[in-house]
Amino acid sequence: MRAPISDLPILLEDASVHVRGVTILERISLALAPGAPTVLIGPNGAGKTTLLRLAMGLLRPSSGRVSWGGRTDAPPTQRAIVFQRPVMLRRSAAGNLRYALAAAGVERAKRAARTEELLALVGLGWLGERPARKLSGGEQQRLALARALAKEPQVLFLDEPTASLDPAATKAVEDVIHAVTARGIKVVMSTHDLGEAKRVAGEIVLLHRGHVIETADCATFFSNPGTAEARRFTAGELLV
Repeated sequence: MRAPISDLPILLEDASVHVRGVTILERISLALAPGAPTVLIGPNGAGKTTLLRLAMGLLRPSSGRVSWGGRTDAPPTQRAIVFQRPVMLRRSAAGNLRYALAAAGVERAKRAARTEELLALVGLGWLGERPARKLSGGEQQRLALARALAKEPQVLFLDEPTASLDPAATKAVEDVIHAVTARGIKVVMSTHDLGEAKRVAGEIVLLHRGHVIETADCATFFSNPGTAEARRFTAGELLV
């Protein structure tokens, strides 16, 4: 039997993004491989969100190359992304998921069971009939994660998924990330929270001014950073 086609690894090769004469990303070379989450860190304006969009396939590089499993024209059917401020549809939490499942092509007869499964996965099983826009910020973020998982992606991109959340809501989102990773889904996420990066990451990518400054496994990055920028950033100093 032929092996199923995979979007992994995702390779960025000298990929740059320029917008109206402004360089957002400059000659990024990075490999996103199966395994533990890859976490992008860096100051505001470093290019984290643009890198997520580029790897997702929402942006084309101004120069260089992006490939998914060796293909440069792979549609994003096996990739999903959750933005920092997801928009909730005007329906219940379960209704949001049923809509996402229909959009993903899931058979109608299977949607009810799949909706229950996804709500349970993100810890919202008892809130299925609650209007989605009445959920708390953390609950909405978890519902957005469940919607993204409706298409059963191989890769899940998360843009600052716990920004502005309190510690309890942050832990609930991180628990979902751990559960998703245990299912074999590759998570690539950005965060400003170094504590969260330590708790979640297998690999750290430090960005600054559109450049990849350092890439290392999480333990090595925080115990023995290899660049001056990484040492300053992990010490809480500003990168300007």
